[in-house]
Amino acid sequence: MLKDFKFDKVDQRYVNFKRSDLGEQLDRLQRIVQRLDIPVLILVDGWESSGKGFVINDLTRELDPRYVRVEVFEGATEEEMRHTSVWRFWRKIPSRREMVVYDRSFYYQVFNHDERTDKKLAQRVQELLALEKMLVDDDTIVIKLFLNVTEETQANNIKQLEQSTRSQFLLSDEDYAQAKDYASHQKWFDKVLKATDLPYSPWHIIAAEDLKLASKTALGLTIELITAGIEQITLRRTSQEDLPTHEYYIDQPKLDDVDLSLKLSEKEYDKDLEKLQKEAANLVYECYTHDIAIVLAFEGVDAAGKGGAIKRLTRHIDPRSYKIYGINAPNQIERLFHYLWRFQIELPQDGDMVIFDRSWYGRVLVERVEGLTPQRDWQRAYKEINQMEKTLTDHGSVVMKFFLYIDEDEQAKRFQDRLNEPEKNYKITTEDWRNRKKWDEYILAMNEMLDRTHTENAPWYIISGQDKYHARHQVLKYFIQHLKDTLAKNTQKASKMKKRKE
Repeated sequence: MLKDFKFDKVDQRYVNFKRSDLGEQLDRLQRIVQRLDIPVLILVDGWESSGKGFVINDLTRELDPRYVRVEVFEGATEEEMRHTSVWRFWRKIPSRREMVVYDRSFYYQVFNHDERTDKKLAQRVQELLALEKMLVDDDTIVIKLFLNVTEETQANNIKQLEQSTRSQFLLSDEDYAQAKDYASHQKWFDKVLKATDLPYSPWHIIAAEDLKLASKTALGLTIELITAGIEQITLRRTSQEDLPTHEYYIDQPKLDDVDLSLKLSEKEYDKDLEKLQKEAANLVYECYTHDIAIVLAFEGVDAAGKGGAIKRLTRHIDPRSYKIYGINAPNQIERLFHYLWRFQIELPQDGDMVIFDRSWYGRVLVERVEGLTPQRDWQRAYKEINQMEKTLTDHGSVVMKFFLYIDEDEQAKRFQDRLNEPEKNYKITTEDWRNRKKWDEYILAMNEMLDRTHTENAPWYIISGQDKYHARHQVLKYFIQHLKDTLAKNTQKASKMKKRKE
C-alpha cells in the first residue's frame, strides 16, 4: 500500500474546494447523523511529523463542539497496559450523538510499540478488528485515514518543527526513529495496513506532502464516506423486519441435564463453608500477586439464588480487591453506546476482580425475549460476546460464568415467600411476574445461550439452585478449582519461559 503509493498521482478531486466550504458540508452531515442516532468514528493515523494535527483541526473546526471529541492515543499508559489491548478504545468510543476523532488509531501501538512478530501482529489484529467489526455492525461509521509522506518530506518537517518554541511537545523519539530508519518502518506499516484493510472499513491513504490538499482530501473523503454510510445503515435498518424466523437446534438442551434433586445438609454445609471461603480468599490474593484479573458473571433463573451465592463467595475476600455490579436495564446514557460499552469500562485491571450480578448476556436473554433488540442484533451478539471473553483470557484474565437454575414450581414458591416476608418484598417486582409468564421462551433462550457461549477459555458452570446450600457450596468449589488450574498453568508457563532464556 505505502511502497506502491504514487505521490505524483495523488487525489486531485478536492483541489479547487475551499476547506471552509468542505467543513460546512461536514457540519451539516453532523446534524443528520445525530438525528439518525449514527455514531461516527474517524481514525487519523500516519507517519510522525506528517501533519495529523493540521488535518484534525480542519476536520473539527466547523463542527458543533458539544458533539465532537478528539481523543489522543499514544503509547499505552501503565494503567492501560494492565487491561486488554482494546480496553482504552472502548472507553472512548462515540455515543449515538457524537462524532469522535482518534488522533492515532487503534493500530498506533501495533505500528510503533508492539514487538514486530507475525504472532504478536496476528493476536493484536484479531482483537482490534473484532472491535472495529462490532462498532460497524452496531451502525457506527468508521473512517480510517493514513497520512503518507516521503522520507525527504518527513526529514524536512522534523527540521521545521525543531525551530518551533513547542518542539519539545511536537517532537518525540518516534519522529526521529522513523526518520532514521524510514524503509524499515515503511515495510512494517505496510504489513499492518494490509492486515487491517477490510471491505467494511478500508484504509484511505492520503498524500500529506501538501498539507492544505491533504486536509481537503480528508474532509472530502469523510463527507463521501459518511454520506454512503448513512445510505447503507438506513437500508439495513429498514430491512430488519425481513429476517427469517430464528431457529437453533440443540441436540440436548443444557438445562435438561441439571439434576435438581442434589442437596446438601445444613450440617455438611456449615462444616465446609468457612474453609472453602478462606481458600477462595487466599487464591484471589495469589492471583493479585501474579497480576491475574478475575471476571465473574452470574446469570440464572429469577430467584435462583445469585445474590446469596455471591455473598458467600466473597465472605473472606479482601473487599478492596473486588467490585460487584448489579446489572439492571441500561440507563439513558448507556443506551447511547454499544451494548458492551457499560461492561467494558468496568472490567478489572490485572490483579483485581469484578463480579457482575447479571451481565452482557442480557442481550440474548431479556432483550431477545422481550423484543427490546432486533433479531439481527441479538443473533450477532453470541459471536461478539465470545470474542470479548476470548480477548480477556488471551490477555491472561480469568473468566468464569455461573448459571443457577431452579424449576418453575420452586420459583413460584420463592416468589410467594418474598411477598409474605416484609424484609424480602424489595426482591420481587412486577417485572419478575411478567418474565414468569414467558417461562418457556426464557428457557429456550437460556439453553441457546449456554450452548453457543460455553467455551474452553470461558466456561459455563451450570448449578442446581433448588437447594441453596448445594448451590453456594458448588459455586465456591468451582471457583476454587478454576483458580487453582489457572495458577498451575501460569506457573508452568513461567517455568517454560525461564528455561528458554537459560
